[in-house]
Amino acid sequence: MAKRSKKGHRSQAKMQGYVVVTFAENLELAREYKTLLEVNDVSAIINEQEEQPLGSNEIAVMVPEDFLDEAHVIIESQNAYDDFYDYSLENEEKDDFDDELFEEDF
Repeated sequence: MAKRSKKGHRSQAKMQGYVVVTFAENLELAREYKTLLEVNDVSAIINEQEEQPLGSNEIAVMVPEDFLDEAHVIIESQNAYDDFYDYSLENEEKDDFDDELFEEDF
């Protein structure tokens, strides 16, 4: 009779009651989401999936099911803030006027 790994059972027990709130492109982004959620009093865990057939790894950020809606709002609010900040920086770079255009020749 083959022995089953207890490690797999422990990780499944830890994730019981948790649902995926988002998938991250990489581990760094997943950690940022986890930290963001925990700062906002939402427990979060990271679950890195096995390599998929298309060659990508999925990194799931998971929260307790009762906090799913709140977690979505937190992440979306942060993403909106990041997008606004990026947009502002892009426009600031484009708004650099050539000072010579405003100088008057006397």
